[in-house]
Amino acid sequence: MEVNSIFQKSTIVDEKNSAIALKSGSLPVFATPSMLALMEQTAAEHVKPYLEEGFTTVGISANIKHVSATPIGMKVFCESTLIAIDGKKLIFSVKASDECGLIGEGTHERFIVNAEKFMGRVNSKKA
Repeated sequence: MEVNSIFQKSTIVDEKNSAIALKSGSLPVFATPSMLALMEQTAAEHVKPYLEEGFTTVGISANIKHVSATPIGMKVFCESTLIAIDGKKLIFSVKASDECGLIGEGTHERFIVNAEKFMGRVNSKKA
């Protein structure tokens, strides 16, 4: 993994990722939770090839702003830049744009975990 490496992902805005469908608003536009999910997916996929077998990342924080609405039918592009590595913590700058320009930006942090051990701790909550 290299600091300042960049990864991109895109999606098309549709009814399923709209503010109406996610109940985060009442208009047929790309929902803020959908934008955040795209940012998290982009960051997670960014580093996946560099992780050892049995390891994954989990999101631990996000600080984003949604600055412009995107209508249904338009393509949204997301870019993650790995800006810092602090032990097992990975810090990303994330930006989302539609075909007209910037729609959101911020920072997102992920933590590298052993998937089996992590799920063991999670499942122990059920006991």
